[in-house]
Amino acid sequence: MTGTFYSFEVVPNIPERLQRLVELSEDLYYSWSSQTRALFYFLHPELWEMCGHNPKLFLRRVSQHRLEEAVKDRAFMEAFNRVLADYDTYINEPPNIDLQKCLNTEQDLVAYFSLEFGLHESLPTYSGGLGILAGDHCKAASDLRVPLVAIGLLYRHGYFTQSIDAYGNQEVHYTDADFTQLPITPVCDQLGNEIRVSVEFPERDVYVKLWKAKAGHIDLYLLDSDISENNDTDRTITYQLYGGDANTRIQQEILLGIGGVRALKALGLAPTVWHINEGHAAYQIIERCREYTAGGLRFHAALELAASATVFTTHTPVPAGHDIFGHGLIEYYFSGLCNVLGISIQEFLELGSTPSSQGGFNMTALALRGSRFHNGVSKIHGEVASRMEAFIWPQVASEDNPIKHVTNGVHVPTFLAPEWSNLFDMEFGREWRNQLLSKDYWQRIDDIPEYRYWSVRQTLKSILIKDLHKRIDYQCRRNNCGGIEFERISNLLQKEGSSALILGFARRFATYKRATLMFSDTERLARLLNNPEKPVMLIFAGKAHPSDLAGQQLIHTIHQLSRQPRFGGRIILLENYNLGLARRLVTGVDVWLNTPEYPMEASGTSGQKAGINGVLNLSVVDGWWQEGFDGENGWAIQPHTSKDAAERDRLEGQILLDILEYQIIPSFFSRNGHGYSESWVKRSKASMKTLLPKFNSQRMVMDYVRDFYAAAARHGKLLQTESAERARQLTEWKKKIHSRWNNVSIRRLDDPQPSVATGSLMTILVAVNLAELTADDVIVECLLGRKSEVEKFIVKDIIKLRPLDKNEFGETLFKAEFEPGMAGLQFYKLRVYPYHALQAHPHETGCMIWL
Repeated sequence: MTGTFYSFEVVPNIPERLQRLVELSEDLYYSWSSQTRALFYFLHPELWEMCGHNPKLFLRRVSQHRLEEAVKDRAFMEAFNRVLADYDTYINEPPNIDLQKCLNTEQDLVAYFSLEFGLHESLPTYSGGLGILAGDHCKAASDLRVPLVAIGLLYRHGYFTQSIDAYGNQEVHYTDADFTQLPITPVCDQLGNEIRVSVEFPERDVYVKLWKAKAGHIDLYLLDSDISENNDTDRTITYQLYGGDANTRIQQEILLGIGGVRALKALGLAPTVWHINEGHAAYQIIERCREYTAGGLRFHAALELAASATVFTTHTPVPAGHDIFGHGLIEYYFSGLCNVLGISIQEFLELGSTPSSQGGFNMTALALRGSRFHNGVSKIHGEVASRMEAFIWPQVASEDNPIKHVTNGVHVPTFLAPEWSNLFDMEFGREWRNQLLSKDYWQRIDDIPEYRYWSVRQTLKSILIKDLHKRIDYQCRRNNCGGIEFERISNLLQKEGSSALILGFARRFATYKRATLMFSDTERLARLLNNPEKPVMLIFAGKAHPSDLAGQQLIHTIHQLSRQPRFGGRIILLENYNLGLARRLVTGVDVWLNTPEYPMEASGTSGQKAGINGVLNLSVVDGWWQEGFDGENGWAIQPHTSKDAAERDRLEGQILLDILEYQIIPSFFSRNGHGYSESWVKRSKASMKTLLPKFNSQRMVMDYVRDFYAAAARHGKLLQTESAERARQLTEWKKKIHSRWNNVSIRRLDDPQPSVATGSLMTILVAVNLAELTADDVIVECLLGRKSEVEKFIVKDIIKLRPLDKNEFGETLFKAEFEPGMAGLQFYKLRVYPYHALQAHPHETGCMIWL
């Protein structure tokens, strides 16, 4: 049949008593309130699924009759009123007390920039871990009442929807989003006119429209270029997340960085802290410099002032995760702006230079040079990032440079299964929601009866199995696989699913994540999976970037293995991994598998989501797991340091299967007359009680508040005072240091003492050629400590040498006299480095000389 399909909706009139459903549908608070989502599910379960868990769209399509019936339903109205009471309490509660010790909630404002935000599947502005982390950051900031505003882009197509065909090939689909159906609203001025912001591009201006998403106490502003003021090409700039070529990417990042700053100004907002979540948004530094130079500052003083209040978080050690643009692109888009800034294009290019990016402009380098507070996202990653980016501070040891870490966490109300919330309410009362940061509080998980704890775990597994059944049915029917394959998988799920040990692996398919490490010995794996008395299933899900052919090959490989008779129904590959599927998997599987190449996993948060639900992690000791694993709350694969990648994979794959065969499977199936494994429940409880208070996003955000936001707010205000005169002073001082430091030298004048009697003084005397600097410009230190068994120097004390007069050679003398605080053999080193009281970090100049 040919012809055009036309569509229309019959939109209900929301009954007066249910009017606040509209308010709930437009606040992403529902993304972490399972009780709120349950209201819509209760009204029409099938429609809720068809609408992709989107409350705003749901209310446009639910029937008038169903709404009117709901008003008469006493149980529904009681649930509705409870949700409203909880919502009103949440919106009106005061800021966290600890927060108020760090920030002035009336005067401070954090501007949080990210290219993606993953708050809920109903707002498709995310692709994976970076976006989910940004979403959890906003949610925790809302919980704590952090004064924070978020800035991102609104994508017409978002990230792609994935299907996997009958041959295991990933298929990419893009769907035009109808913005009227999303939980967003256009931003208007006081006269009701939609706000537009323009950004200068070569030979034209590009305009963006502002949309606002409300997430509890947090406003997320999204920039949209798909408006009539732009030409057809520019309208597509914000069409796809991570789509297009390098030209599209730099245009998106210009809009995010420069357009984002201008959007905040148009909204009348004046942030005191600027947080750049990954390098994509680093052009915001340039726009803020433009504003400062327009006010009379020279560029380098403007850069110092902008950097003083800026926090930068780097998220990956993978080179492909750091955007590098060719110099030609940079010159094309920024030559005009350089004239405004009063610098040459070569000076601009230096802001993004690295030793390894000749001919390229590195956004991470720009972000580091334009910020004074920097962090990785786990302890290991902080150390790796310090080494990777050490070129910014060339004379400073990586362990002493300014890059620190804040380990990622996950938003507990979002990812803790409602079944656990209900159990905690019964066992602990509702106070547990206010105890997420208390390690001692969560020891009470041990008091939950084991049978009751196991019952919740089994309920969650049953929910997952039911969802798997539906998804596999759909995939098989779409791919015309025939009924035999589906029946085989369906029968296994029904017969063995609830009793089988289920392992889950779900994340982006990238080669360094090694999704196929489990298949290093397929004969052995087949034997383990097919033991009828101890059945095991593996579930895989994830997307590969459309340009990542190697990642897509991993999907194809797993698909082909799943089709082999020996693995039929034992290996399940699910398509279209998103937040909805993630919530099912991290709560319903028994074991969460993570096998990255060490040390390529910056943090990883999917294992945290699983762990807080009592799922046990089996992971390479990388990222967050190095801090999370305690020997009792999961299993660890110690990484091998072999330079031969194939040998390393073989060894770690063997360890993985050893742990599965000799530890995990025996523990899970050891029932000892009970209906559950006591040892498994004990380890599962250990997972929950140790990970929940330590790896939740409220802890993460409070780490940022205490260690980064408060310091950035103070430092920015310090350099801003007196018409930014202090920023000028610090800039001139740094200029002086860098022009003269190559001529600075240090030498020892006294003979080192081989021993010191207890109670006697140790004396050190050095001469420093300051090369026209003064003693006030430097610090000379003695680092005192011991050596470990592997000859690593461990600093125990730092002693500052005091300046004396100059000697006959014009060198300044520095002396220390001190009584050693430790007994026995010890070691010390001497160094000199520049120091100014206005620095945010003592080593930010990157200059240091060791004697």
